[in-house]
Amino acid sequence: MHLLLSILLSVGVLLENPLTEQANISVLVRNIDTQETIDSYREENVVPPASVMKLLTTGAALELLGADFRFVTTLETSAPIEDGVLKGDLYIKGSCDPSLGLLLGRGRGNGSVPNTTTAFLSKWAKAIADAGIRRIEGSVVADMTLLDGDAVNPAWLWEDAGNYYAPGVFGINYLGNSLNIVLKSGEVGSVAEVTRIEPYYPDLQLINHIRCTQITYDGAFVHGLPYSQERYLTGSIPSNLGVFGVRSDMPNPGLLLAQHLQRELNARGVTVCEPATYMADYNPLLPARRVLYEHKSDSLGVLVAECNIHSNNLFAEALYRYLGLNYGKPGTIHNSCEVVRDFWKRRGVDIGNALIKDGCGLAPQDAVSAATLVQLLTYMDGSKNREVWLASLPVSGESGTLRSLLAGTSLQGRVQAKSGTIAGTKNYAGYINRPNGERWVFAILVNSAPCKAKKIQTIIERYLLAL
Repeated sequence: MHLLLSILLSVGVLLENPLTEQANISVLVRNIDTQETIDSYREENVVPPASVMKLLTTGAALELLGADFRFVTTLETSAPIEDGVLKGDLYIKGSCDPSLGLLLGRGRGNGSVPNTTTAFLSKWAKAIADAGIRRIEGSVVADMTLLDGDAVNPAWLWEDAGNYYAPGVFGINYLGNSLNIVLKSGEVGSVAEVTRIEPYYPDLQLINHIRCTQITYDGAFVHGLPYSQERYLTGSIPSNLGVFGVRSDMPNPGLLLAQHLQRELNARGVTVCEPATYMADYNPLLPARRVLYEHKSDSLGVLVAECNIHSNNLFAEALYRYLGLNYGKPGTIHNSCEVVRDFWKRRGVDIGNALIKDGCGLAPQDAVSAATLVQLLTYMDGSKNREVWLASLPVSGESGTLRSLLAGTSLQGRVQAKSGTIAGTKNYAGYINRPNGERWVFAILVNSAPCKAKKIQTIIERYLLAL
C-alpha cells in the first residue's frame, strides 16, 4: 500500500501540474537488475523524442560497427605520375566522417561549439609531395558520392534547414559543416551589418534581413539548401552590442575542403592547374584509383560521446546515414531507417509503434515510447560496449546537456541520460544510480506542454526527486 501511494504521489507531480496535465506524456521507470517496475504512465504511448532519438542511432552504431571503428578518408589518383606530374585529378574520397577538422575530447571552444583545426591538411599535402607529385594537371576533386543527393533530410522543417544545428550530411563533412557569420549590431530598427564569414567561404551570397531590436537573445535564423550559394538571414538580434556571431550551415563542405587542400599544396610548392571541384553523383563507370594516403578519424567511442554529451546533430545524422550503406551504395535515408529498425527488432526491442525518420530527432514525425527506450537502455547496459555507452551519456549537474539538470540536489552526479528539447517538449532517458546501490533505467517524455522547456525540466526534476 505504501509503495502504491508513493507511486501515485510521484506521477502526480507530472499529471497534476497545470503546465503538464494536458501534455502528451510517456513514462517508465524500472529497476534494471530485478526488472521491477518502479513507476509508469502510458509507457506504450509514442511521443516525439527530440534528441533522445540519438540513443537509437548511437546504440545501433556501436553494436554494428564496434567502439574501435574509425572512418577512413582517402587521397586517391586514377592517372599516372610521370616526372613529378600527376596526369589527371587528385581525389579526396569521403567516408561520411563527421569529425574532419574538429578537435574532440579536448575541451570546447565557444559554448558547445567544438574546436576546429586545419592542421591535418599539412600531413595530406606532405603525403602528396612524398608520392613524388610536384604538379597536378587536373583538379583537387572532393568525391562525396558515398551518399545520395538527400543531404538534408526531407522530413526536417524548412525553418531548420540552413541553420547550424541542421546542417546537410555529405560524403565529406568538414569543420562541423558550419560557418560563423559575424555581424555588427547597431541601433534599434537598423539592419545588422555583415562584417565577415569564418571560415571564409568563397562566393557565398548572404541576403540579410536581420534587424537589431530590443530583444536580449539570439533571434536570428539562416535559411538555405545544400550546394546553393545563397543564404537568407532573417529574424533579429540585440541592438548596440557591437560584434555578434550567427552560426549557419555550410553549403558544400567537400568543395571547401578541396579548396583548402589546394591552398596547402600551393604553399608546399605543388602546383594545381585547375580550380578545386567536387563530385556529388555516384558513377560506377569511373576508372579504378590508387590510394596515396589514409586519414583515420577518432574511434567511434569518441564520436558517440561527442554526439550524446553535446547532442551533436551532424554526428548523429552522419552515423545514421553511414549505417544505411549496409543496404547498398550510395547510402539513402530509407536504407538508414531500415537498418536501425531491423537492428533493434532483432535485439528484442519493441520498435513496432516507433516512427523513425532521421537519426538525430529533428524530424517532427519521429515518435518513440518510454517502453521502447527503456528496453533499448536495458539492452545496452548488458552490451560488450557498455562502458563506452555509459561514458557517452552526460551526467546530471556536471556535464554536457545535463549540466543544469538536478544541480545541487541529492541526484547531482547520479543520473546518466540523454536529453531532448524542442518548444514545449522536454525528454530524458537513461539511468539513475541510487545511494543504496540500486540502478534504475528510465524514460520520461513530456511533449506539447504550453510552456518553455525549462519549466518542464523543473517539473521533471521534482518528479525524479519525489520518485
